[in-house]
Amino acid sequence: MTDKNNLIVYCEYEDGKVADVSLELLTKGRVLADRLGVKLEAIVIGDNLDKIEEQILPYGADVVYKVEDKRLYPYTSNPHSEVLINLFKEIKPQICLMGATCIGRDLGPRVSSCLHSGLTADCTALEIGDHKDPKTGKEYTDLLYQIRPAFGGNIVATIVNPECRPQMATVREGVMKKEIKDPAYKGEVINLKADDYVKPEDFVVEIIDRHIEKSKVNIKNSPIIVAGGYGMGSKEGFDMLFDLANTLGGEVGASRAAVDAGFAEHDRQIGQTGVTVRPKLYIACGISGQIQHIAGMQESAIIISINNDPNAPINTIADYVITGNVEDIVPKLIKYYKKNSK
Repeated sequence: MTDKNNLIVYCEYEDGKVADVSLELLTKGRVLADRLGVKLEAIVIGDNLDKIEEQILPYGADVVYKVEDKRLYPYTSNPHSEVLINLFKEIKPQICLMGATCIGRDLGPRVSSCLHSGLTADCTALEIGDHKDPKTGKEYTDLLYQIRPAFGGNIVATIVNPECRPQMATVREGVMKKEIKDPAYKGEVINLKADDYVKPEDFVVEIIDRHIEKSKVNIKNSPIIVAGGYGMGSKEGFDMLFDLANTLGGEVGASRAAVDAGFAEHDRQIGQTGVTVRPKLYIACGISGQIQHIAGMQESAIIISINNDPNAPINTIADYVITGNVEDIVPKLIKYYKKNSK
């Protein structure tokens, strides 16, 4: 098996735009492809794909596969899976990356199961490295390190797939940085016919009507986030966080423990099982800082931790630590900010 095969990113596409998570994966994919000395490829499946490559090529894609057919939009499981499975049998990519979205969570397992390739979900980091099998002593070079928290977040696991291809991983939106490589980057566009990859019976399901409810909370793009943990004590405890966020012009986030306890809605959950954020200012109130939570906010520019436990894990990554009770400190912050913002 040759491993000079390329790296491919499945690009999600809705309302004329490639999804942010796909562009983030193209950015990361370009770095990994350079490290391996291979091409970065992208695939878009759907309808109305005219000039879609103009959104993809600037991120460093060398090849863009387009499969345009009105039957391929909106997304349905069988046709999209068949396109990837049959194309991958043909081009044999060594790595495939996709977003850990509703579509990626449905598509990834179908493709990896059919190709017997394995898949690591919700990776927080991707790197290239070597591996020696402790049992056989066999050495492998240039494998994809698929890194994610495991065992309830008690460890960070590095998962490798030495033998099967493609090495597949999904990543949540916001985990990777999105950066244009070159606005004038040139790549090849290859148009594929759906009928060459999909059987007519795979189109048996037709979507008649779609209703998508957009999230009302936009913490992902907020420059200031005031986040509360289980230490806030109650839903009422979160009221002061909303007051502080309103004063600063920010949004309120929450840890999983706070959401599970009913203090805040799931839309506000930050971390491995919530959203990943990179605000300019992150104020963590009553958050101990489990590894899953830290995975979702460690890229914040400035982190302030308010906690009555001086040894809380989050304090190790905080730029400023205020030790004390949140119910004493947060009202003082609100009063101070209100006074100084006049």
